[in-house]
Amino acid sequence: QVQLVESGGGLVQAGGSLRLSCAASGRTFSRYAKGWFRQAPGKEREFVAAIDWSGFSTTYADSVKGRFTISRDNVKDTVSLQMNSLKPEDTAVYFCAVSQRSQSTTSPYDYSYWGQGTQVTVSS
Repeated sequence: QVQLVESGGGLVQAGGSLRLSCAASGRTFSRYAKGWFRQAPGKEREFVAAIDWSGFSTTYADSVKGRFTISRDNVKDTVSLQMNSLKPEDTAVYFCAVSQRSQSTTSPYDYSYWGQGTQVTVSS
């Protein structure tokens, strides 16, 4: 059974940092792009960041560019999201996902596997 499990969420003050991690089990995803999405209450799920299979190409939403960094470890089959200079508007449930493609994409429809989500709350 394929599972993606996120960790690292929590409560942080504005300006602080958090690091999210996502580990896969059940199969390996080293040849597929991975991404992070988030969903705030009452809003649609939105793209945050993605990384291609090699780890050399990354894509970010404009709202997090320069503050968030996505990375991956293909040996451990993990993907991480370093979040710095957090803002209250970053508050959401964050989901990791594995794409059907090797190149990173921003559409959630390109992602086949999803984690259960981890809550990030940024207080002002």
